[in-house]
Amino acid sequence: MLVAVLLALIVAAMNIGLWWWSNLPNGPEDWKGPIGGFALSAFQRYQNPLKNDFPSDDEIDGDLKLLRHYTSRIRTYSTLQNPQVYRLAEKNGLEVMAGAWIDRRLDNNEKEIETLIAQARRYPNSINRVVVGNEVLFRNDIPPEQLMAYADRVRAAIHQPVTIAEPWHIWAKYPELAEHVDFITVHLFPYWNGIAAVSNSNTSTDPLARFPAVRDALESYEALRRLYPNKPIVIGEIGWPSNGDRYMYADPSVSNEAIFLRTWFNEAKKRNIDYYVMEAFDQPWKEALSGRTEAYWGMFNADRQLKFPFTGPVTEDVKWPWKALAASLLALLPMIWFASRYSRFKLMGRFFFCALIQLACGLVVWSATLPFNYYLSWVDWTMLVLLFPAQIAILAILLINGFEFTEVLWRRSWVRHAGLRKPDPVEKQPFVSIHLACYNEPPEMVFITLDSLAALQYENFEVLVIDNNTKDPAIWQPVQEYCEKLGSKFRFFHLEPWPGFKAGALNFGLKETDPRADVVAVIDADYVVREDWLSSLTGYFHDPKVAVVQCPQAHRDFEHNRFRRMTAWEYDGFFRIGMHHRNERNAIIQHGTMTMVRRSALEGTGGWSEWTICEDAELGLRLMHAGYELVYVDELMGVGLTPADFKAYKSQRYRWAFGAMQILKGRWDWMTRKGPLSGGQRFHFLTGWFSWFADALHLIFTMMAIFWTAGMVAFPSVFNLPMQLFLIPVIGFFFAKAIFGIVLYRARVPCGWYDTLMASLASMSLSHAIARGILHGLTREKTSFVVTAKSRRLGGSNFAAFAPVREELLMAIALVCCIIGMGLRFGTYYVEGTLWMFILGAQSIPYVSAVVGAWIAHRAGDKAG
Repeated sequence: MLVAVLLALIVAAMNIGLWWWSNLPNGPEDWKGPIGGFALSAFQRYQNPLKNDFPSDDEIDGDLKLLRHYTSRIRTYSTLQNPQVYRLAEKNGLEVMAGAWIDRRLDNNEKEIETLIAQARRYPNSINRVVVGNEVLFRNDIPPEQLMAYADRVRAAIHQPVTIAEPWHIWAKYPELAEHVDFITVHLFPYWNGIAAVSNSNTSTDPLARFPAVRDALESYEALRRLYPNKPIVIGEIGWPSNGDRYMYADPSVSNEAIFLRTWFNEAKKRNIDYYVMEAFDQPWKEALSGRTEAYWGMFNADRQLKFPFTGPVTEDVKWPWKALAASLLALLPMIWFASRYSRFKLMGRFFFCALIQLACGLVVWSATLPFNYYLSWVDWTMLVLLFPAQIAILAILLINGFEFTEVLWRRSWVRHAGLRKPDPVEKQPFVSIHLACYNEPPEMVFITLDSLAALQYENFEVLVIDNNTKDPAIWQPVQEYCEKLGSKFRFFHLEPWPGFKAGALNFGLKETDPRADVVAVIDADYVVREDWLSSLTGYFHDPKVAVVQCPQAHRDFEHNRFRRMTAWEYDGFFRIGMHHRNERNAIIQHGTMTMVRRSALEGTGGWSEWTICEDAELGLRLMHAGYELVYVDELMGVGLTPADFKAYKSQRYRWAFGAMQILKGRWDWMTRKGPLSGGQRFHFLTGWFSWFADALHLIFTMMAIFWTAGMVAFPSVFNLPMQLFLIPVIGFFFAKAIFGIVLYRARVPCGWYDTLMASLASMSLSHAIARGILHGLTREKTSFVVTAKSRRLGGSNFAAFAPVREELLMAIALVCCIIGMGLRFGTYYVEGTLWMFILGAQSIPYVSAVVGAWIAHRAGDKAG
């Protein structure tokens, strides 16, 4: 317990240290003194001019009272919206650079011009200069000549100096504009030039080299001065967003906003530059108009709180200590429990899994608190509420995979290890009835299996060959004749018609079993067994608690066929890793070949279940529920054939996934309520299929991603780039799962790197088939039992190679089109866009793997032919 507590405290301390490191204070130059001015939009947190929702006099007055502590000047954009600003500004002693909003609405332009003239005349003490139009030519709303005519008209009507506000390149493009204004107003946004706010790698002696964004703004300002040496220049907008999407090298954050603005304030003071900060307050309504970043340009947030101090260091997230503490406390008890409960693991393993628990809790806290840094609509919150459980599920799958990873790599020894037993003398041998179910199997293949059974070094056994529903006598009659040649130990039965698929045939075999039989053994029709299969294992049945002795499913004749080779090694991973992990808690998956079952336990619990197409796994669970022990012996006591082609490979895994869901639904109460099953058994039977659930979620997420990507490409103003909140956990899960799988495989499976990678490709190629099996199994009661073909079928044309993977091919093409569309629409300017393209690429891997696997199977079949 002491070690467990110390481990948990060390990991918790590391967690707090990580939060501290990620929020290290930045130290931009202090600023003391007034700010040049603020661009003002006085809309409150939930107000929106697009919905005719405007601030009251009291709200505007409160904003002006706040701003006058920092500046004596503000800038407005429209005289029709919030006209009381000018009266209230005069009351609060503020100077106003008043703006008239000019756009394509010519009637509205007239109203703006007339109101601007009237307000300038009415409040000559507060309105000290005016702006005719804001980025009108940048938006290409009206011709330059019309805008200049508006400016001339205003200049003739009032005494205040008049200007036009445009970005730098517009003033360079239309030099004639300068002749129609009293001073130039320019907007400078290094952020939209993709310039970083701060550079830590620059070795230049220039003090501004560390602040490339400020230097970029100053260079643009000086270039404009050189173009118009006789005109005063005012920077009408300059600033940095505190949140939103990264644009090239420009990263929106609170610390970067503080660094940029505090550095700018000092440089502008040195150079006597006239400027207005864009902007005073965050405006959440602008997100729907121009994208996520537009909501976060304020020096104050939408609740009128200053985002950063003007002196001293700046911390990105001032609430990080509370978040770090919450994450540590959330993980503390689970870490202590794990480290004490699994003291049999090596210290490194306990430390690793405690760190994984802490990471998961940290991500939960981060995911739960990060949305409060954004101005989210009810639609956004609805999506978050729906997606948050998915993130919890991802973390749960990660922890489950991590537990297997920890136990397999860092155990001191297997708790429940079983090996071969010393053979019993003949008089003590349990009588074994071997059941071999056939359906439409090539006789030559069955002959090889029967020969291996005939060669068993065991006296007390019989073999029942049960052929069910094979219609062609040319297939089943040669097997019958072969059994007759092998002698009295071999009995053949042909059933037609017969219900219940394989389970029905095996239940028939139970009725025909020799009364002397204590053990029923089941093998597939393609297996070749070792001579000592029965003699080395039946000794376990002297223990009355043992109901099942299970050996791995293994394969033969695959070494020189690329497709069979990759599938053979893919199967091997589960039996070398997952079965050992499950066996530690008596929770193995019983599979229907190379298994031996105590006859009394089999018959006493109801025989083989015909309501599920995975009757073998269901029987194993039922025997555990009855209190029996299942023994797993990791010895290759028999080898069979891999699926013949990709269609057979897919259909087998679809059947397993569908059957798993049948069992989950049918035995839900057993696995979720306290009863005969132990906690470890319930854990494995509930979570053992989580990776398959992940495949189903992958399919759903992929469909949603294709839809959302199409929306972003076609309607970028409606569909925003996904937030990092969703992207980072998904990418982390992808890498973690890949690393766990490969490291475990290399540690446990005796093959080289080539076979490891090919087995990984084979595993990923089944993702879509598994997803369909899971979804169909959850929504349907029954499906057809498709026997896995083991003998080669005709290959057909090259085009026919992709017939089994039509859906995967279409998904792969759709995802590739999405990536190309994202690249053309967004490029790599936004980190969220780049991450999203990476995720789309990662999502395409299973579908591309299926296409590649189908092609490999086709080519391997041709060569075999």
